[in-house]
Amino acid sequence: MTAVEIAAAVRTAQRSARSVVDDHLAAISEGDGDISAFNLVAAQQAQTRADEIDAAVAQGCDPGPLAGVPVALKDNLCTRGVPTTCSSRILEGWAPPYDATVVERLRDAGAVLVGKTNMDEFAMGSSTENSAFGPTRNPRDPNRVPGGSSGGSAAAVAAGFAPIALGSDTGGSIRQPAALCGVVGVKPTYGLVSRYGLVAFASSLDQIGPLTTTVADAAAVLDVIAGPDSRDSTSIRQPQPPVSETLVEGVGGLRVGVLAELSGDGIAADVAARLQAAVGALESAGARVGQASVPAAVYGLSAYYLIAPAEASSNLARYDGVRYGLRVDAPSTPEMNTATRSAGFGDEVKRRIMLGTYALSAGYYDAYYGKAQKVRTLIINDFALVWEQFDLLISPTSPTTAFSLGERTADPMAMYMSDVCTVSVNLTGQAAMSVPYGVGNDGLPVGVQILAPALGEPVMFRAAAVLEASL
Repeated sequence: MTAVEIAAAVRTAQRSARSVVDDHLAAISEGDGDISAFNLVAAQQAQTRADEIDAAVAQGCDPGPLAGVPVALKDNLCTRGVPTTCSSRILEGWAPPYDATVVERLRDAGAVLVGKTNMDEFAMGSSTENSAFGPTRNPRDPNRVPGGSSGGSAAAVAAGFAPIALGSDTGGSIRQPAALCGVVGVKPTYGLVSRYGLVAFASSLDQIGPLTTTVADAAAVLDVIAGPDSRDSTSIRQPQPPVSETLVEGVGGLRVGVLAELSGDGIAADVAARLQAAVGALESAGARVGQASVPAAVYGLSAYYLIAPAEASSNLARYDGVRYGLRVDAPSTPEMNTATRSAGFGDEVKRRIMLGTYALSAGYYDAYYGKAQKVRTLIINDFALVWEQFDLLISPTSPTTAFSLGERTADPMAMYMSDVCTVSVNLTGQAAMSVPYGVGNDGLPVGVQILAPALGEPVMFRAAAVLEASL
């Protein structure tokens, strides 16, 4: 059952929330040993919450639009009293004293937390192989990666462990694993969803979004978690219309551009073929399709891998052994700081901290970080021009299908190229989502990416619903 179907059944007492939760906990118990999607399974807490929902229904109360729906949370979303590790040793033993805003909103809507999912440490990676707890495997082929950094969330949904999951997207970390695992993944407009309670990687890029099996489920979740939040200074203050109501409107008359810079060199032939099939489906549904160009997008990856590490080096300075988490004792405070960070951070996190600190250092700030921000502005300006011609853009989500475990771990540059189709959207703050659209030559899922201007989610979801229905 989809999340929408589960909620409808629970709200009308056709099915109990407890039975739904027990079924999903049983699936996790049986199957996650092979997948490792979860860092923590909150079985007792989930069952208690399900019983509360059933009691509310019995009393004639409506528990909410996601009543009884199991949800998995990426392990960088704060959950009160439940360990939040970011898949890093440095947060060992830390349980937040508060909930992230999205966690509060899901709970108020009747959703049931079943566990915290594995991820690349501090969301730094494209394969979920950088976790301190070991890699997550792709449910479609356990010898392949699920993508990253929200690979645990994508794998949990693809494996049927939870109908919905939340991830965070800094440079494609929701959309890329969604594509590789064959699920729907949404990166909302920056500020549409509160980041309060999200452990920061790169604050000007991070955004929380859903991973689901269907477009309708993704719309239902986004309608719940979106909206203003006084605790997040970057939150958009104006409430936005729900996207679920737009799903049946179709794409007739919409102008859709195939984004040349993200659809040419470096894209595998089987992925390109699925993109063309998606273009044909949109045309058949009444969209007007043309070629679109955002010239500065070719510099997106270079700009991203200066801006994101620079922000990360600042955000991760707080993990010093003094405030919370891991502490390695040493004779002096500086030695303790060094020993704690050396033991607590993994190789990829250390690599990005060093890169970011270098880019921000005296003598190099203007040459690297400053130029990267200027490139970011160029990309924003180029997208602004293309939105005058098109309502939506389309591209591959990932240049390839899921690659093998260990295939790219020794070559960081090859790993970084996994984000080539997705990073530009984070630099601009626009909306984008990945929709599964068939399989490649190896039988593994291919995702098609739909891009929309800021606050263009209603139109974006219309196109996603059309693609989903065309398969």
